[in-house]
Amino acid sequence: MEFFTTEKKRAIEAQHEAQKIAFGPVVFQAVRCLRDLGILELVAESGVLGISLEEVYTKQNLSEYGARVLLEAGLGIGVVKIQDDRYLLTKTGHFILYDEMTQVNFDFTQDICYLGMFDLKESIVEGRPAGLKVLGPWNTIYEGLSKLKDPLKKSWFEFDHFYSDKAFPEVLPLIFKNKPKSLYDVGGNTGKFSLQCVKHDADVKVTIVDLPGQWGMAEANIKAEGYLDRISGYPINLLDESQALPKGTDAVWMSQFLDCFSEKEIVSILKRAADALNPGGAVYILETYWDRQKYEAAAFSLQMTSLYFTAMANGNSQMYHSKNMIQCVHAAGLYIEEDIDDIGVSHTLFRCKKK
Repeated sequence: MEFFTTEKKRAIEAQHEAQKIAFGPVVFQAVRCLRDLGILELVAESGVLGISLEEVYTKQNLSEYGARVLLEAGLGIGVVKIQDDRYLLTKTGHFILYDEMTQVNFDFTQDICYLGMFDLKESIVEGRPAGLKVLGPWNTIYEGLSKLKDPLKKSWFEFDHFYSDKAFPEVLPLIFKNKPKSLYDVGGNTGKFSLQCVKHDADVKVTIVDLPGQWGMAEANIKAEGYLDRISGYPINLLDESQALPKGTDAVWMSQFLDCFSEKEIVSILKRAADALNPGGAVYILETYWDRQKYEAAAFSLQMTSLYFTAMANGNSQMYHSKNMIQCVHAAGLYIEEDIDDIGVSHTLFRCKKK
């Protein structure tokens, strides 16, 4: 949080930052071209010797003009540098090429967010995902996830799984230390977490609670691994407050799920989750909160992801400040028994019980 309490830039630095924002879409697409046309990789392979413009356009079968304008843009952006007329990769260029998190965020922005973000202002004013129309004729993106084609579907799920998958090995012991015999995986998506649960504990029965299309994808994955005897589905639209969760579970698990809903909707979902619990049961909430991040880049990424929800996903949710989620937990008649930060890449786990 201290990242956002002071301003350290000098005026000339602030002006430079403002120009990067003004040309933001151009910057993004220039770097995408440098990456996807193989130019950055070629520069990287040249090592400390660097590579000339002529070598780049000859090897990549590009025009001299095309290679030149991209490389010169790359200098201003900061992904390459030039010494003695030879281009070398910078640290920023290295992260663009080789950092998995950057690649996942980059492809998600390009394939899912880029075109629809033109309608962000309309989304803010009207309270709906006005940019979603570029992907399909749905009210929310979740209705269409199973219908997306690659590379869009691949980019969405890689973005979603990159963050959650790294947290799962840490949270499984925290959940199963209480020996739940039954668990609801709410918003189970492709069934990855449910599969890890039944592999971690030989006795637990898991129910995936999600939209019908999502359960269809998960069911195929579960069948392929031979666990349909222990993992079942409960198709439901939790936006419909009249649809309750079946009563009688020891644990309700929600990973990167509640950020897909408004605060009013979160309270409704948590109330229904609490009603489904057996005595002594717990609701587990795994989320990324921008105020709980150790690094400014992580907080920034979450703040920008909020605008994906605004323009593309549903028009009314975000990556929340932890205080907002805590208020929702209390409003639903729950209290937080355990609050654990620094799980996986950037997650926080709340273990919630009925008041």
